[in-house]
Amino acid sequence: MKNNRKTLLLVTHITAWLCFFALPYLVFFPRLREFSMSNHQLASIICNNIFIVLFYYLNTLWLVPKLLVKEKWLWYSLSIVICLLIFLNVPKVIAGWIAEPEIVSIQNREFIRNPAFQGKPRTFGSEGRRPYANPYNTVVFLLVFTVGTCISMIQRWLKTEQHRKETVNEKLNTELSFLKSQINPHFFFNTLNNIYSLAVVKSDITASAVMKLSQIMRYILTDTQQDYVPLSKELDFIHNYIELQQVRLTEKVKVQFSVEGETDNYSIAPMLFIPFVENAFKYGVSTKDSSNINIHIRTKGNTIYFDSSNYIVSTENNDLEKTGIGINNVRRRLELLYPEKHLLTCTAENQYYFVHLELTVV
Repeated sequence: MKNNRKTLLLVTHITAWLCFFALPYLVFFPRLREFSMSNHQLASIICNNIFIVLFYYLNTLWLVPKLLVKEKWLWYSLSIVICLLIFLNVPKVIAGWIAEPEIVSIQNREFIRNPAFQGKPRTFGSEGRRPYANPYNTVVFLLVFTVGTCISMIQRWLKTEQHRKETVNEKLNTELSFLKSQINPHFFFNTLNNIYSLAVVKSDITASAVMKLSQIMRYILTDTQQDYVPLSKELDFIHNYIELQQVRLTEKVKVQFSVEGETDNYSIAPMLFIPFVENAFKYGVSTKDSSNINIHIRTKGNTIYFDSSNYIVSTENNDLEKTGIGINNVRRRLELLYPEKHLLTCTAENQYYFVHLELTVV
């Protein structure tokens, strides 16, 4: 894969340079028949092209990252000026070594029209017809300098932006992994407490409770390792959890769990609903008075609706503003996984605590 990318990059650079050097000849194509190129002129063109290519890569690969990016403005400006002076003089000298400038004799039309100078030819050096005169070379240099610097800075900005996004995604993934790992100990802690209370009183349903817990553990240790799980599996998990809780409850606690709508074609982040269910049992169960817990899940279109309500059992330590790490955890997970795609409201009214959650899923 890397070799293919390098080959493609090399071909792209070569093609771009060929198009750049061929552009002047394509523009002035109709006049090419009138133009005769000497060996010195050909050598000048080749030397100029070689130097301009060397300058481009010197600027983009060394001057920009070493000087411009590090805000060494003076050194960068001096380097560009020196490169310009070298480009305007050195290729001309080297071309003179390769091929001597030729002396071309032509008759100036203005002198021909003047009878006083008829028959008196005027001589010019080859630089009189040199296509790469200094003004042209300066324009070419500035063009290559501007394009090269802009491309280099844009590439660095894109690379920095990509690195920033990767860092943010890595941070979010790390945070999500941490939040997900928090759920399991919190859940197991509460569930094991329930089974312990059954074992203390030597209840006959302790074995059944342990079996339910094993099914729940199997789900948590396997399916929840994925980013998203089928909604149907999450509902089975909630159902098992409710049954596990009911083994320790009396007839005074009424629990209603209902599901409405299609569930097979939906996927959600695992363990999103269980913190609300846990808190409903934690704060809505009374050993003395009658209490109700209602949990309803409905699907419609692209949205999943979760509603729960429970009677608020008055205790000295009951604080609805601080419902433990579970609710705070799920709030943060919703912000990360469903930005602008969820609505969560938690309200207390008439001795009842209500939770309403809307999730927009694909």
